[in-house]
Amino acid sequence: MSLLSAPWSLLPSGTFLTMLVLFFTVFALFYDFMKRRRSCSRYPPGPTSLPFLGNILQADFKNLPKYFAQVRKNYGDVFSLQFCWKNMVIISGFESVKEGLITKSDDTSDRPHFLIFERHGLKENCAGVVLAKYGQSWRDVRRFSLSTLRDFGLGKKSLAERVTEEAGFLCSAFKSKDGRPFDPHLMINNAVSNVICSIIFGDRFEYDDKNFLKVLKLFEDILTSDVLLQLANVIPALVHIPGVGQKMFRAQENLFDFLKGIIAEHKESWDPNLKRDFIDAFLEEVEKAKGDPQSSFNDLNLLFTVSDMFSAGTETTSTTLRYGLLYMMLYPGIQRGVQEEIDRVIGRERKPMMDDRANMPYTNAVIHEIQRYADIIPLSVPHMTSRDTEVNGFFIPKGTTLMFNLSSVLKDESIWARPYQFYPEHFLDADGQFIKREAFLPFSAGRRVCLGEQLARMELFLFFTTFLQQFTFFIPRDQPRPTEETLMGTIRAPMPYQLCAEQLHAADIYKAKVIAFGVICIIDFYTLPLLP
Repeated sequence: MSLLSAPWSLLPSGTFLTMLVLFFTVFALFYDFMKRRRSCSRYPPGPTSLPFLGNILQADFKNLPKYFAQVRKNYGDVFSLQFCWKNMVIISGFESVKEGLITKSDDTSDRPHFLIFERHGLKENCAGVVLAKYGQSWRDVRRFSLSTLRDFGLGKKSLAERVTEEAGFLCSAFKSKDGRPFDPHLMINNAVSNVICSIIFGDRFEYDDKNFLKVLKLFEDILTSDVLLQLANVIPALVHIPGVGQKMFRAQENLFDFLKGIIAEHKESWDPNLKRDFIDAFLEEVEKAKGDPQSSFNDLNLLFTVSDMFSAGTETTSTTLRYGLLYMMLYPGIQRGVQEEIDRVIGRERKPMMDDRANMPYTNAVIHEIQRYADIIPLSVPHMTSRDTEVNGFFIPKGTTLMFNLSSVLKDESIWARPYQFYPEHFLDADGQFIKREAFLPFSAGRRVCLGEQLARMELFLFFTTFLQQFTFFIPRDQPRPTEETLMGTIRAPMPYQLCAEQLHAADIYKAKVIAFGVICIIDFYTLPLLP
């Protein structure tokens, strides 16, 4: 019997096992404490967290904005949470969000690691323009994407004409319903996606294209991701459970298969002397970068970039327009106000143009209020600190995940007169003129501001004014009033609803004006004898 084993042999076997379990428990708790301890007394405060789990059991992953609002009441605009061993800082309120996104943009523009990268063997390299790490590769691809979008019409008349043409197709689809109740969801999705498709793929899709409708559904599934996928980004080990990882990424993989097919077709017909669309322009950069393993322009980056642009250029604008039609039904007085301004500035026969926006303050205010009130991306995309920094006087170390609570800015009670009501006057001065509001941040801000902001603004104005120039929208008879409750996910979306679209005609407006003129003449005829 050796000297080392002798003492333990004198103990009962149960006592030895108990001591061993106690030793590993103490060791695990100490290791957990070291992983979760706060590195500085000025680190943001937060609720007490449990060993190993942190605040996971407290958080409501089905409605994180609501949970964050509750925690904010106790700990202020900048507070911390822990999801397992992942440190997170939540930043709320206009002043703190502005400091974090704009003033400290160089420190806070990185991204945490996303599980989808592992599925494709990516570690630190760039992957598109939305989820990519903050570095030279991301800057190269973002700069290229902005430049190429401009080349294909962003900010130019040609793209506005594409949007107007697509709005015409969508209105024709509305007219085909002949005033019967219908859900506009899929039609709006298809119309908005066709705008970005014409830039990226060089073509549009018919509204009844079954394959394309399937792809749009995949995008929606990804952006309204379930609780399991959100948890997996916090606890990556969940992906390795048999069957779980495959289920979580099925929609993403199917979408990539569709995009790979389109890219393959472009490669087969690619001509270096003919630049048809965004994919062709990217393939030209890939050709130039051959032999350079450090280049940002490669097939995998093309796949991620096209996916990012397609999703960012479709679902957010489409969801905003769906909210817009919902609010017009729920607030018919505001709908009439927009239509009166359209009649006065554009009329019923000429198509709306971007130049009209400057002369339509009320319509512009209504569109901005739709974006503010709908609040479709309440938490933006997670950021990460690339170096130690401070926000609102609190120390935030390098590598900390940041969540910018944009909802707290768009509903800030110290800024908006009626933050929880649909109130277009938020964007109008005393004279009824449109005013810009610094706290209007639906596209985020700083270096990670939405790449397609300019395109989205154009689409929202041209689609919305075209809708209300041609139709009045109302709740179908014998149906309950649609709810303003939302479906939560990465994007906040309206509950499914139906509407009726009553077509307006120029003749109707002419008749109304004739009747109004006749009434005025009659009044004048009977009141003239009463005048001195």
